[in-house]
Amino acid sequence: MTEHDTPEPVVAIVVAAGSGVRLGNSSAGGHGPKALRKLSGVPLLRHSIDRLVAGGVDRVVVVSRPEFREQMRATLAGIDVPITFTDGGATRTDSVRNGLRVLEGVPPVILVHDAARPLVPAEVVSRVIAAVRGGSSTVIPVISLIDSVRAVEPHGSRVVDRSGLRAVQTPQGFDGATLIEAYDHLPADTLFTDDASVCEAQGSEVALVEGSVLSMKITRPHDFLFAEALLQAGLA
Repeated sequence: MTEHDTPEPVVAIVVAAGSGVRLGNSSAGGHGPKALRKLSGVPLLRHSIDRLVAGGVDRVVVVSRPEFREQMRATLAGIDVPITFTDGGATRTDSVRNGLRVLEGVPPVILVHDAARPLVPAEVVSRVIAAVRGGSSTVIPVISLIDSVRAVEPHGSRVVDRSGLRAVQTPQGFDGATLIEAYDHLPADTLFTDDASVCEAQGSEVALVEGSVLSMKITRPHDFLFAEALLQAGLA
């Protein structure tokens, strides 16, 4: 690509079909599905997509529960990129597969992001996109572990050297053809916790880029309260 060429488009699949059961009720952003819980008055889904767009995403596919579709559509009003909705599946893997099915053609760059990571910095998004455009077919943002780690075994436990371990985040980035082909070859009942693992199972090499502690996943009430404090303090 020359300096006069238009950058290849970037499509993000945002997984937003979670129920939010572990968040509890009103103490964690209100009621309803996790993606519509509010952080500083703004739903998690809106936070996530605003940051993806700021980082360079051109089109978004939201994978959600159909009964909340109109609420989510209203939540995303005013975002200046095309947004498509499709139904979530029984598992995260099924949900991503559903998102891939509604894509138009094969986008050169596909990101997959959890709506439950609403504070992902735009620079992390840009870093993942740049790595894919630079030739890496599968890219994940990671951070170092700071806690000591132990592996639980049948008869006790053992310490694990954390220096070679990394915590994996989203958005994960892919050459579009690589991700689509990997899901095409994935047996229907196979489960993975992330999409890079799907591509890795088909032989793709995974490239790592620097993530951010701000890309925390909102899972339990204390995660929500911590994220709220970061926003209120202007740190995220």
